[in-house]
Amino acid sequence: MLVVGLALYGVSLALVLRGGLGLAPWDVFHEGVADRIDQPIGRVIIVTSFVVLLLWIPIGERPGVGTLANAVLVGASVDATLAVIGEVDPLAARIALMAGGVALNGVATGLYIGARMGPGPRDGLMTGIARRGHSVRVVRTVIELAVVAIGVLLGGTIGVGTLAYAVGIGPIAHVTIPFFSRWSEPYSTP
Repeated sequence: MLVVGLALYGVSLALVLRGGLGLAPWDVFHEGVADRIDQPIGRVIIVTSFVVLLLWIPIGERPGVGTLANAVLVGASVDATLAVIGEVDPLAARIALMAGGVALNGVATGLYIGARMGPGPRDGLMTGIARRGHSVRVVRTVIELAVVAIGVLLGGTIGVGTLAYAVGIGPIAHVTIPFFSRWSEPYSTP
């Protein structure tokens, strides 16, 4: 479940990217950095994951197997998918890629979180800070606004896809996380 979820997560990000209508908040940042340093976005996602993991040290978070797998597999999957799916021009196809990417991201989120093998680097940063007495809602909002702002300054893409992701991912994950979590219950450790 974990590996399939992380691979599909990367595929979903690549679909949204190819849609060219705006990216998820962290991907606005990743794209901006990738464009500035002329590196593949998947590689930037991987490096960013390990930098974010360093931020876990002062807040006392501990990575799991899923955390480390997330740090590598998502970025690798993004680059592999982008190598297969080229640029898309017709607007209808771009909308389909964006919508399909957001929906697939919600399913992939349910799979990898439902596996219960450790949060992704970015989610662990959020929950670690929140555990220090801050609201998850406020922490998540501040982090996501910061990475979008930095990403835009670096040239990352925002647009209707950014809004679709922000509005769509929560309701989809709300359904998929509990659904897939039930599959991993017999394998969970206390």
